[in-house]
Amino acid sequence: MIDELLSQDEINALLSGADFGGDGGAGKNEGGISPEQRSILDDLAGIFSTSASSVYGMLAGKEVTALVRETAVLSQRDFIARPEGAAFAFRVTCGGLNDAPLVLVITERGALTLADLMMGGEGKDLPEEAGELYLNAAQEGLSQVVGAAFTSVSGMLGGKRLIPENISSALEPVDWLPFPARSPEEAAWTISAVVSIEGLGDFPLWVLLPLGTATALADEVRELVDGKEKKEAPAAAKVPSAGPKPAQAAPQGASRMDTSAPEADHPSFGNVYDQSSVDVRPAEFVPLVQKPGTGYGSSRIDLVADIPVRVTVELGRTRKNISDILNMTPGSVIELDKMAGEPVDILVNGKLVAKGEVVVIDENFGVRITEIVSSAGRVHSL
Repeated sequence: MIDELLSQDEINALLSGADFGGDGGAGKNEGGISPEQRSILDDLAGIFSTSASSVYGMLAGKEVTALVRETAVLSQRDFIARPEGAAFAFRVTCGGLNDAPLVLVITERGALTLADLMMGGEGKDLPEEAGELYLNAAQEGLSQVVGAAFTSVSGMLGGKRLIPENISSALEPVDWLPFPARSPEEAAWTISAVVSIEGLGDFPLWVLLPLGTATALADEVRELVDGKEKKEAPAAAKVPSAGPKPAQAAPQGASRMDTSAPEADHPSFGNVYDQSSVDVRPAEFVPLVQKPGTGYGSSRIDLVADIPVRVTVELGRTRKNISDILNMTPGSVIELDKMAGEPVDILVNGKLVAKGEVVVIDENFGVRITEIVSSAGRVHSL
């Protein structure tokens, strides 16, 4: 017969599946995380899912949701079986958290979709293989997710400055590890989330921290919360009871309401004035003027400003039968669809952005730009 009530810690431990078999592990689950730590780490999982939803939503211009499906403690060896197909891993070290490693993992399809959105596409016409340009764009997208998450985590840590450093990313081979410098059996705290983009489907996203880093982060947050509560308790006890407020003089030109009645008769009012004498006028605001250079989609372009792109100058095009190609010999002439003196096309990643004329600079060819595609057209082309 139970003759004692369970404490809240014991109740939380039971709900989290803790073992009370007397092995000294009370309050801990099988991953070695206490209920208090798990609560804080669950908040951290919510931060990363919210950051992913915000960044993906801004890029796609559509409704995006990101839901945490599971948080778990897994060994590196067990985790690598989770992504189906090739995995794209984004790695940083956390400046401000003893340079602890952090890894975000998405599938190759997820990387291609994110990269296409980063470059202004709709996430539909994807290449068969992820080239360097797409991988760089996907890295930039996940960097935005981490940056947004670090801003919120900094608030959890009382404003502590967190900086993502040593950024790298890659499509991983079959025998990969999230933290290559660590043992395959080392435990990691893992967030498993699903990003759902309207019209594009679902994309898995994983976030991994070494287990020791995750528990240390949770303990640091808990210490800050406990310290704040201890400081606020004595301060609340010292607050003197509020005495009667001195009567305030009525504004010039306004008559005060009769206050001879007991104050309890007007419990929800302070000093009430005759509204007929109040000067009411429409609010005036400074007109909003758009800053020069802030054209359509400027925020999106700012995200990819540092990504290298391939620039091609096209003299002209034509179509030939295979037999004509096979009959070519040195000295054969191919007639193009451009007239002599007509401007050449300047393409960025196969998209027309400008026209120009061919010039010679020292011993190299160059192109002098004579016509630019409109700003809106360039945004849609990229």
